[in-house]
Amino acid sequence: MVGMRFPPRVTRISAAAALLSALLVGGTVSATTADAASSVGSICYGDLPSQAHDTLDLIDQGGPYPYSQDGTVFTNREGVLPSESSGYYHEYTVITPGSPTRGARRIVTGEGSQEDYYTSDHYATFDLVDFGC
Repeated sequence: MVGMRFPPRVTRISAAAALLSALLVGGTVSATTADAASSVGSICYGDLPSQAHDTLDLIDQGGPYPYSQDGTVFTNREGVLPSESSGYYHEYTVITPGSPTRGARRIVTGEGSQEDYYTSDHYATFDLVDFGC
């Protein structure tokens, strides 16, 4: 698309590629990690709401963020994302127009392979953001 700018994350690898890499270099993947990774969907960057693009831009810039909770550790208490050590994931608000609160939409980032996940339903489901489509 003409005029569409992709954030620097365009080179980030997918969760499936990360799992494959771990296996190829002799790592192990637990059943719960594989199950969590398979329960995560995917979404094209261009299909995200414009406010998610704004949030990803803020993350790339290091802020400032609209809410004090932005950038805090996401604990993955729901277990939907692949299991990682504490501090691996961080969450950021995706502003919901017309909402008097932070709303339910978030970007959750993972540090290892620099993946970005989008949730529109407050952590019930996640989609890995695909910057290549």
